[in-house]
Amino acid sequence: MPSKQASIKQANIKQSSIKQAATGMAAGILGAVFLWAGSAGAEERFSDLRHAQWAADSIAYLADRGTVAGYGGGQFKPDGAVTRAQAVAFMARELYSDEVPEKDPAYADVPPTHPFYREIAVASAKGLAGGFPDGSFRPDAPVSRAETAAFLARAYALQPGEGTAEPSDTGSHWAAAPIRALSSNGLIGGYADGTYRPDRPVTRAEYAVFLTRVIRFEREAAIRAKDWDKLISYMTVREQAGQMLMPDIRMRNGQPTTTVHDGLKAIVREQSPGGFILFDKNIVNAEQVATFAHQLQAEAGDIPLFLGADQEGGVIKRIPGGTNLPGQMALGATGDAALAEAAGKLTGEELRALGLQLNFAPDLDVNRNPDNPIIGMRSFGSDPDLVARLGLASIKGLREAGVVAAVKHFPGHGDTAVDSHLSLPVLPYGRDRLEAVELKPFRAAIEGGVEMIMTAHIAFPAIDDERVVSAKDGTEVPVPATLSKKVLTGLLREELGFKGVVISDAFTMQGIAEHFGEANAVKRAVAAGVDIILMPQDPAAARQTLVDAVKDGSVPRKTIHAAVKRILALKDRYGLFERGGESLSAKLAAVRTVVGSAPHREAEREIAERAVTLLAGRDGKRPDAVRPGDRVLIAAADEELAGQLKRQLAAANPELSLRIETAVRGAGGAAGLRAAIDGADYVIAASYQFRNNASQFGWADYQALIDELNARGKRYALLSLGNPYELLHLKNVKSGLALYGKQEPNTAAGVKALLGLLEPAGTLPVAAT
Repeated sequence: MPSKQASIKQANIKQSSIKQAATGMAAGILGAVFLWAGSAGAEERFSDLRHAQWAADSIAYLADRGTVAGYGGGQFKPDGAVTRAQAVAFMARELYSDEVPEKDPAYADVPPTHPFYREIAVASAKGLAGGFPDGSFRPDAPVSRAETAAFLARAYALQPGEGTAEPSDTGSHWAAAPIRALSSNGLIGGYADGTYRPDRPVTRAEYAVFLTRVIRFEREAAIRAKDWDKLISYMTVREQAGQMLMPDIRMRNGQPTTTVHDGLKAIVREQSPGGFILFDKNIVNAEQVATFAHQLQAEAGDIPLFLGADQEGGVIKRIPGGTNLPGQMALGATGDAALAEAAGKLTGEELRALGLQLNFAPDLDVNRNPDNPIIGMRSFGSDPDLVARLGLASIKGLREAGVVAAVKHFPGHGDTAVDSHLSLPVLPYGRDRLEAVELKPFRAAIEGGVEMIMTAHIAFPAIDDERVVSAKDGTEVPVPATLSKKVLTGLLREELGFKGVVISDAFTMQGIAEHFGEANAVKRAVAAGVDIILMPQDPAAARQTLVDAVKDGSVPRKTIHAAVKRILALKDRYGLFERGGESLSAKLAAVRTVVGSAPHREAEREIAERAVTLLAGRDGKRPDAVRPGDRVLIAAADEELAGQLKRQLAAANPELSLRIETAVRGAGGAAGLRAAIDGADYVIAASYQFRNNASQFGWADYQALIDELNARGKRYALLSLGNPYELLHLKNVKSGLALYGKQEPNTAAGVKALLGLLEPAGTLPVAAT
């Protein structure tokens, strides 16, 4: 079977005629009967196909692949004859797009200046087509239907299929065998009278249809056989590069993208992306997401899309109307691997029902730094063994539901005080510390069979101390893990033995975008070992960067091939190629029974309640209790949160006859808050610290409130709804709970604890006292 990945042996070429061909090609091509399909070929569309609509799809398919082009001015001339030179050129472009022949084709009528000299030489060397006894090739002679069948059968090593129909006029023809090979596989057809008319010339439209059928037939056979090397051999470099990109599609013309519009269809058709990541702007409700995903896959052709989202639970969530899990640190507070597995499984079930197969979770960062502005309660905790144990359980649950877990952020983002969305963090620790803390959960996940790992835009000088000049300001900056071959190939693949797919963190983040420039970063990332570039700023330009890098040799073809093979194999492992059939109506019915189902809500409630952790209590066991008839003041950072707590407190036990007031902290000034405290029997002070450095949070206001409550002898509870680091910054807190999130399940569980309806049984999973 000829391979599209045949090696380029340019360095060994000694024949002067071939060297002349390289320089003569540009001039010769301008006068060619059929123009070269360059980089713009895939976007070219033709205006003269009105009477050849039966072939329009095939012509567009080959134009997208860069195999055919037109005559300029939007003309394809579908009824024109295909010459012998053109016929072999199309096959050579498909099967040997970058191979340079080792010797002259030795045809008297094919000089080195011929526009298809390379292709004819390759076809001759590979035995795809031959000349005539007089030593000529007759490149400008029309190719016949018989020759077309012979060329295609020979090029693609086609064997007879199960079909029995045979044209009535080919039994004794010299091309009977190749015609039979194609016709028995349904790849060529005859005329209404049962003839094939083998000696009739082939039009350009017919040839496009024949060649397209063969390519698609071979691709389908490769997919059925799970022969990813073979499938890749039929993918253009552009297609392969597209598989390595996973853009976001949030907006178009200032409007959120929630349906498959024409622009999105064009992206799928022309850029062949490996998948898309969905965000809030893509989501209206569960049924809309399921419909959107279904329609996206319908546009994808023979290679399905990875559709993914950040559904960590807690503060990072995407599923509309879905089960609003309390978050990873809440799971850390329970310490229960069975709950973590259940959380992973129910999350996977809901994602799968929506048509999403990839979850960018769990987060395996060990959150050792209270000042970490971006991880915090997204982590299971500060103990690497806890993170490893619960991370493995979560991965297992996702896998059981048929969803890929993409763990993050390798080699570890938990001990930084800089957000890589905004800048380039550096982790300065030595290798021993990295082994003991940051790498431990990832090593456990790899040993447990995790199949996708997301990289961190963080520098690790202990592993790679290279520095480069920043494109932002000309200063020297360290190379982040995403762009480091020492980290991704040396450490991740060779030392830790990871065999799965490596996906980058978003390329829109400033840790990459500012300092390296996208084109340079894309090449460096792939050369370092990244298989999928997540959220390139300009997907079309990123793909062209990879195509150009393959052509100029800065990224080896084998690197692209290996990455795409891993991607295809993973898609197959999770059933993405099995698209035979569930209707949209069946999918929507499943959404209604799975997403936010009663069993899932029960798991959500259990996790939230078991996570409630005592920060402080006068008896060391529970916070101050709310009593019947109390006048309760809820002081929160915003009206929405204060209203949520008020509603839950009133609903939890109506018989308590509570009188509840709310105050937005800071809105009415200190005097207003003091007046509200005067009339209160019980005060709930809600604290929410996330996406900022804990040490720079406004703790002085909270300390003043705590001091005021202590001085007046009030009953109260400090509710930690974000990162649970309050006791590092506040003194003399007499009553407090950590809930690890301000989502409804978290706060409802906290309210129960304040009413004495549950005992705070969680364990603080971070060092925060």
